[in-house]
Amino acid sequence: MKTSRLFREFFESEKAGGLVLLLATLLSLGLANSPIQTTYIGFWETQIGHHSITHWINDGLMTIFFLLIGLELEREMYGGELSDIRNATLPIFSALGGMLIPAGLFLAFNLGTPTQNGAGIPMATDIAFAIGILSLLGNRVPTSLKIFLTALAVIDDLGAILVIAIFYTETISFLYLGMAFSIMGILFILNRKKAHNLLPYLIGGGLMWYCMLNSGVHATITGVLLAFVIPYGDGGKATSSFRLQHVLHRPVAFFILPLFAVANTGIAIDSNWHEGLIHANAIGIMTGLILGKPTGITLFAFLCVKLGIGSLPKELQWKHILGAGMLGGIGFTMSIFITLLAFKNDGEAVITYSKIAILVASFVSGTLGFLWLKMSLKK
Repeated sequence: MKTSRLFREFFESEKAGGLVLLLATLLSLGLANSPIQTTYIGFWETQIGHHSITHWINDGLMTIFFLLIGLELEREMYGGELSDIRNATLPIFSALGGMLIPAGLFLAFNLGTPTQNGAGIPMATDIAFAIGILSLLGNRVPTSLKIFLTALAVIDDLGAILVIAIFYTETISFLYLGMAFSIMGILFILNRKKAHNLLPYLIGGGLMWYCMLNSGVHATITGVLLAFVIPYGDGGKATSSFRLQHVLHRPVAFFILPLFAVANTGIAIDSNWHEGLIHANAIGIMTGLILGKPTGITLFAFLCVKLGIGSLPKELQWKHILGAGMLGGIGFTMSIFITLLAFKNDGEAVITYSKIAILVASFVSGTLGFLWLKMSLKK
């Protein structure tokens, strides 16, 4: 199966980025539990312009990550796996199952409790880690599995963004929201007028971000919205979309995501850390990621094929889809991101134990997925 140069570039940057993300996480955990623990954790809470450094990373720099996700999604829709509706239905259905079943399992433990707001936490998949672990299997991985997992993870992240916009928005300023969409409308007109200079789109995107930040809707949504007004054209190397996506790959993979990991995994782990894992919230997160993800992804993919809506690529078998589902249980970046929104008013303890549950579940899911695919894929 032939893939585009930009897809290969995206896959390669995410592969290496996953390894950098792992090192950043281990470094952060090490420093947060070292003699400089207080200084290290306090640094990320340093206030700059009424917001902490962590807040600027989460609401500012992560918008660029979502812009890259939006550009990749746009490319898949126009010229990639998602451009053919029959090919697109399999990863779309799989992603839907990979969101609904984990959320349902979480609510089975938490419905009616103060932590039920965390249902979105196990719905997410970390693209960088999932692709990074898949890449460890080398050339035994068929191209169709790489495309399936990448499309699945991108759609999954889009789903997580919609969940953030719908369920984790408390108050809305319709004035600022209207201004944000007005700017988007102007950029859309520039798109239709075939204005290919990136500068107006980037300036407009910055203004959109400011309005969205003050609207009450999470500012990172701006990244995805901006991606769909940047001219795609024929998708060639000279287009604005291609050039911007090409430029963003490495900064996102090797700077923004590792910085997010360092800022958000500085967890001071005490001797009783494991006690937090028996709470309903942590059990819901781990069950959703470890069991819910592979079950939902595989079950909905099976239903999609059996109903004749989609088809399984010739190179793939159901055991490969199950393995991809296991890797889908690596929540990490997006799961931590949603944790910070879901429990921002519930105290640091809930957030800390949720992060520990995410790290444990992501480690288990990644290990199981790697071992299962290593046994399933031909050498």
